Amino acid sequence: MGSLETPTTTENNGSTPGGTYDDGDQKPPVSANGSAPSRFESTESEASKKRKASMLPLEVGTRVMCRWRDAKYHPVKVIERRKMHIGGPNDYEYYVHYTEFNRRLDEWVKLEQLDLDSVETVVDEKVEDKVTSLKMTRHQKRKIDETHVEGHEELDAASLREHEEFTKVKNIATIELGRYEIETWYFSPFPPEYNDCLKLYFCEFCLNFMKRKEQLQRHMRKCDLKHPPGDEIYRSGTLSMFEVDGKKNKVYGQNLCYLAKLFLDHKTLYYDVDLFLFYVLCECDDRGCHMVGYFSKEKHSEESYNLACILTLPPYQRKGYGKFLIAFCKLSAVHLFNFHLAYELSKKEGKVGTPERPLSDLGLLSYRGYWTRVLLDILKKHKGNISIKELSDMTAIKAEDILNTLQSLELIQYRKGQHVICADPKVLDRHLKAAGRGGLEVDVSKLIWTPYKEQG
Repeated sequence: MGSLETPTTTENNGSTPGGTYDDGDQKPPVSANGSAPSRFESTESEASKKRKASMLPLEVGTRVMCRWRDAKYHPVKVIERRKMHIGGPNDYEYYVHYTEFNRRLDEWVKLEQLDLDSVETVVDEKVEDKVTSLKMTRHQKRKIDETHVEGHEELDAASLREHEEFTKVKNIATIELGRYEIETWYFSPFPPEYNDCLKLYFCEFCLNFMKRKEQLQRHMRKCDLKHPPGDEIYRSGTLSMFEVDGKKNKVYGQNLCYLAKLFLDHKTLYYDVDLFLFYVLCECDDRGCHMVGYFSKEKHSEESYNLACILTLPPYQRKGYGKFLIAFCKLSAVHLFNFHLAYELSKKEGKVGTPERPLSDLGLLSYRGYWTRVLLDILKKHKGNISIKELSDMTAIKAEDILNTLQSLELIQYRKGQHVICADPKVLDRHLKAAGRGGLEVDVSKLIWTPYKEQG
């Protein structure tokens, strides 16, 4: 912890520290290094204790080192504090943000996890930001600026501060959903009567939530749903996709939004779900269809957004489901190549699309991975020149997203007033190897779906 080492004393024949030895001579106590402690060393220890005591309780905004689950110390900022029910006047728990990590890892910690020797004085945020920006290299600043823009395109500085202030502390610590107990990542604005609940219990089929396990057990005996309340539009093996109309299933749509907000930082929670369609991916067995993740889209989007929100639940992440969901957005009736399923509903609708901004950090990674894989596959197989417009028509990916992806791969140059794709086979092979596997394969023939505008 970096705390000061206190002097130790030897004991002999039951005498107290500093007592009389057998030869009758008075001996001083001995310190850890074998020498007698000086008056300065003893005074320093007392001064250290007084200094630490004077810091408590720590103020909101304090920066300090905190012991994390890897048993190492990491820099944190105190976001909030709360008085412990049992203890003295300075016994608090602290809600901290690990400055090296995403907000999803913010948590409540006890005082003993904090290294008080590392406490930094609370400074004005604006002054600190200015000093930090002066110390950064141009490359570092550009990387931070890019990260900020990618996460918060739709939020100005004032809106971002308001959002972070309102959602700074997670209100629900864990949820139970089916056979999983899941640690939450972010704040979700559940109704006020759930403010005192650290854990919520969800019915995995209708998504109603309860405060106690007994309530869930009673509910499950009465709930007659075994899958999301919508039309099954795809089934292949044990995977099924259900289309849920927010207007027809308002409570389900709202509960799904509450659930999703626990794992998405900058998701806007829409209480009016009538305008949205929800596509819920499930793993099916003899007990029913268990939610893996979902995406939602507006029924009519003036901005050509083909996706409003996408989420793979934590227990199912890193299994290819994210790319599967992205691909499912654009499933087409005619496939020139064996694409995955995220842009395909848009292709069947006959229009290009793009995800609604801002994207979460994991959402951005999933989309970039999908765009990269699809574009590399086409460029690898295509003979002759091809334009960004042609790529957009083939994939239903917006031209701007194609341009940004190709620029990040350094596969495009600007010549004589126009962008030119430079697809060297060796470079493509290197990028394809780095991109890894493309996710779950999709049997397009198993899709039974009609675009919303044609329904009814």
